[in-house]
Amino acid sequence: MKPPTLPSLNQSNIFGAVLHAGQGVAILMLSRDFRLPITTTYLTYNFATRHLEPVTRTLFHLQLSWLVAAFFFLSALAHLLIATKYRPTYETNLKNGLNKARWLEYSLSASLMMVAIAMLVGIYDLGSLLMVFALIAGMNLMGLVMEITNRDRENPNWLSFKIGCLLGIVPWVVIAIYFWAANHYGSGDIPAFVYWIYGSIFLFFNCFAINMWLQYRKIGPWKNYLYGERVYILLSLIAKSLLAWQVFAGTLRP
Repeated sequence: MKPPTLPSLNQSNIFGAVLHAGQGVAILMLSRDFRLPITTTYLTYNFATRHLEPVTRTLFHLQLSWLVAAFFFLSALAHLLIATKYRPTYETNLKNGLNKARWLEYSLSASLMMVAIAMLVGIYDLGSLLMVFALIAGMNLMGLVMEITNRDRENPNWLSFKIGCLLGIVPWVVIAIYFWAANHYGSGDIPAFVYWIYGSIFLFFNCFAINMWLQYRKIGPWKNYLYGERVYILLSLIAKSLLAWQVFAGTLRP
């Protein structure tokens, strides 16, 4: 495989925009109407028992296909802007070992991906979903901090990388607790495809961290920052596609 160049990365971004947008449209056109509740829980006084008791109320129902399409369209928009209006800044930043647009897009799209996974295991509480979103967004913004703080350093400072990993692992642990509770206290009715989603997307999320680690360790072809950039583009497309079509197969297909 030829080493990546700035023109080849521009082509990759154009292809990325088309492939993400096309899949987003396909999800919306092919999916059935499948909605999940968004709830909130609050305390209210029970006059019969004379105790404060938690009450759960459904705020609204969210169409799952919209959520899946949203992270596709966010990625498509980011790739389109990078390939057109933002291209000069993007290429200048790449020469300096930096891609701000990537981390800003991931902070939104990857966070929506995690919210979708959380909802599939039964996390419907609005506050909990917002925390899941914020933790994954924070993880990705730590990636941006990692690149900014290490642009001119011979020996990288790994603090932001470690903080990002710590933030990012929390939602996966929370979801694992829901799996455990469903099997330990409930009847274990979480569908098998959700377990596959959990395992496969967890693997791909870790691949992003490994890609960054290889970049800063300058191992093999990762000595060239542009190689890592191409890997990021590929990982993003595969991870989003894998999640979307697993969700489609399990819940959205007619």
